[in-house]
Amino acid sequence: MSQPTKLFEPFKLGKLRLPNRLVMAPLTRNRAEPGSFVPSPLAADYYGQRASAGLLITEASQVSHQGQGYQDTPGIYSKAQVEGWKKVTDRVHEHGGRIFIQLWHVGRISHVALQPNGGKPVAPSAIRAKGKTFVNGTFADVSEPRELELSEIPGIIEDFKRGTANALAAGFDGVEVHGANGYLLDQFAKDGANKRTDAYGGSIENRAKLMLEVTQAAVAEAGADRTGIRISPVTPANDISDSNPQPLFDYIVDHLNALKLTYIHVIEGATGGPRDIAPFDYASLRKRFKQAYIANNGYDFALANKVLESDAADLIAFGKPFISNPDLVERLKKGAPLNDWDKNTFYGGGAKGYTDYPTLKATEAAE
Repeated sequence: MSQPTKLFEPFKLGKLRLPNRLVMAPLTRNRAEPGSFVPSPLAADYYGQRASAGLLITEASQVSHQGQGYQDTPGIYSKAQVEGWKKVTDRVHEHGGRIFIQLWHVGRISHVALQPNGGKPVAPSAIRAKGKTFVNGTFADVSEPRELELSEIPGIIEDFKRGTANALAAGFDGVEVHGANGYLLDQFAKDGANKRTDAYGGSIENRAKLMLEVTQAAVAEAGADRTGIRISPVTPANDISDSNPQPLFDYIVDHLNALKLTYIHVIEGATGGPRDIAPFDYASLRKRFKQAYIANNGYDFALANKVLESDAADLIAFGKPFISNPDLVERLKKGAPLNDWDKNTFYGGGAKGYTDYPTLKATEAAE
């Protein structure tokens, strides 16, 4: 039975017309070609299968070799990577879909085995995170980082700008700046990781500076209507914290709004965990930002519908359900059961647990 709800209504996002309000969240799958970090040929099948989502946001993709933090994650800084992603965007567009790429620099959440010439990962301050990364086929403690020199910061901004230009060359409909989950931009913004005393540390204005400068650079390359950002005000992911996140993110969102970004993508609560982990007024962000608000974390059909009907968000991002249900939109629309996901195939591997989950149509045909 079809379920009439705002979730399946169209939405105008910049110049794009989305057929529904379901967003496929960025999901790291560690299946890029080893060494070149080019998306594997299977990636075109994977994203193409899920093109019925209102918007697809790709797995996080590093803007430089230095920006990599996990084994076999794709990049967007080489010609070969651009060509690999072009096959993905072509397939998605052939299926009538719309796709943004998430631009990523992990900062301190990395390992010397993944860094150029075995160097230390970089961070706002030389504080090692209590966290793990996926390297050499297993999970290992992240390495001790070094503090970025002030002179290196323009190069980081340039990497994101180049990544944006490369994304457009690869046929993406837009880019999402990864400002969440304890990675580099989030590290600079939050005082638990940033102890700098220069122009990028101390005050809220200084700590927010890199995130805003990177976003400005992406807007300059792609246009505001093709640029979004992901933020996570209170998540503890990757050992990140801030002593007073509300004024920090009120300030950040005020300035993102001034840039007229096409959306903010907000992880509400702990990434992949409790939504109520810490007090935070997400309605404040919704009020401050005049373009689209994508809500993320722990959404099912009922909660998504409730939030959309109350106008607390414009779009809802789903993560793991999209891994195991390429036709998630159809299943939710019909009230059909969902496939269970296999955690053992989330990270790395081949087609198993990646492109072999059955659609509702295939399941019904086999019965």
